[in-house]
Amino acid sequence: MSERGRLGDFLYARRSQLRPADVGLKDYGDRRRVAGLRREELALLSGVSASYYTRLEQGQSTGASPEILDAVARALCLGDAERRHLHDLAESGRKRVTARRPRPERVSATTLHLLSNVDGVPALVSGRRTDVLAWNRLGHALFAAHVNAESPQRPAERPNLARLLFLDPHTRELYADWRAKAKSVVENLRMVAGRYPDDTLLTSLIGELTVKSPEFAEMWTDHRVHPCDFASYEMRHPLVGTLTVTQQSLRLPQAEDQLLVLAVTEPGSPSQEAVTLLARTGCTTSAYAPPTPSASPAVQPHAPERRAARPA
Repeated sequence: MSERGRLGDFLYARRSQLRPADVGLKDYGDRRRVAGLRREELALLSGVSASYYTRLEQGQSTGASPEILDAVARALCLGDAERRHLHDLAESGRKRVTARRPRPERVSATTLHLLSNVDGVPALVSGRRTDVLAWNRLGHALFAAHVNAESPQRPAERPNLARLLFLDPHTRELYADWRAKAKSVVENLRMVAGRYPDDTLLTSLIGELTVKSPEFAEMWTDHRVHPCDFASYEMRHPLVGTLTVTQQSLRLPQAEDQLLVLAVTEPGSPSQEAVTLLARTGCTTSAYAPPTPSASPAVQPHAPERRAARPA
């Protein structure tokens, strides 16, 4: 983060990505010393003085009202998720942020029962920082068969979807258009980081990926935000070949920032046949078992792990 702070960095990046034509201004072909709109132009579009906007972007003013932030959001042509992110950044700048190590995320018994009843569809529960908190047997077989199926039960060993995507070669090979999937994950992660600036585990994850992955570092500087709620991807599974899935993320109402991620295929398609084949050949044991009365919601009993078979 620069001296501008999170809010200033976001405003600067998004202003730099706009051109006069994007906001209805005439471009007379004059040479511009900076990329995108000038501060004065954005201030004019927002209905604030140039000096005030300059202080806001430089991190010298932290008291912007919601109305001013909405005006700036309109001038920057921000979508709903980006506008909420702008407000989150402004809110965190107004108060003193105390870094803290959050408690391990837990999956409720209700969510685990829901996951156990998702039949024939790869599914998993993702936490705030994209940790895999639980998955059904097809979800394990599709997304990370090379990872211990029982690892989501142990908070210190949980697979992290962002870390797998950028640092694990097996996961990287799963996506035909890896960059599109990676951009989606980064845009969602940045949105969460704006909402939880005090989460030390999230900060540590972002720092690790920035250092270890030049591609993550490049995408992180873009400052775009968007929730990972709906997208189609072509996947190249080592066991069943190529298939296209629509990944849908449903927010769980009983747990803050937990998502039920489903990989849905078109009925009657070759992709659905591939998932059916995966269920028969790669999921001969369960990676998830419903809770018993004596089991803790955070640690559920599992059947013994059996790795998905490798193609001959």
